[in-house]
Amino acid sequence: MTKHDKLLQSVFNATVSIRFEDACKVADLIGFSQKGGQGSHSVYGRDDEIKLLNFQNRNGTITPYQLRQLRDMVKKYGKQ
Repeated sequence: MTKHDKLLQSVFNATVSIRFEDACKVADLIGFSQKGGQGSHSVYGRDDEIKLLNFQNRNGTITPYQLRQLRDMVKKYGKQ
């Protein structure tokens, strides 16, 4: 299992949240690119996806609902 595969799998193994930096890396791995953000927020999007991923850095982690949204996108665009 490669480093990238382990990172993608960590999204599904997390119970409540993952690190903010890891969420940003996963978004990059599944084809999203940073579209903006301000302050503690980072917004990621894809040209072929209507929904955006908006991560808020809360003490180094993302919120639980943002983890659920990231899981949905990994299921859609990433390997499991």
